[in-house]
Amino acid sequence: MSLCLAAAGLAVEIAASSFTLSWTHTIERTEWLEEWRIETNRLVLEEARVKGSGAGMEPPPGASLEDGFYVWEPNIERQEIVLRRDPHAGDWRLCATSRCAALGEWLSSAADPVRIRAVIAGESCEARGP
Repeated sequence: MSLCLAAAGLAVEIAASSFTLSWTHTIERTEWLEEWRIETNRLVLEEARVKGSGAGMEPPPGASLEDGFYVWEPNIERQEIVLRRDPHAGDWRLCATSRCAALGEWLSSAADPVRIRAVIAGESCEARGP
C-alpha cells in the first residue's frame, strides 16, 4: 500500500500504511492533528487531536483531554482527501515513513488543491481531477 499526493499535474507516491496530517487553525492559532490509516483503497481517520477549542473546532461529545489535546476517534473513511491551500494560513504538514514536512516540500510545489488517496499494488499514482 502507498499514499498518493497529487496536485496540478504533479504526483508523489509514498510507501506507507499510515500518516499524520496536521495544521494550525487560522483563527484560534492552535494545532490540529489527524491520524490516518491506509486500508486497501481507502483512507481511515482513526484519531483526531486538537489543542484547545474555539471557532469551528469544538471537540465532540466523548472527547478526552490528554496532555493539553482533546482526543477522539472519529472512524471516518474516505476514498480521497482534498486539501485546499492558502499561503496566508500556512501549509498542511504530513508525517509518513519517519519524515514530517509541509505538503509543498513533499510535492516541491505550492499547487492547490492537493488530493490524497491510497494506491494499491499495480495502480499508478498520478494527478487526476481538477
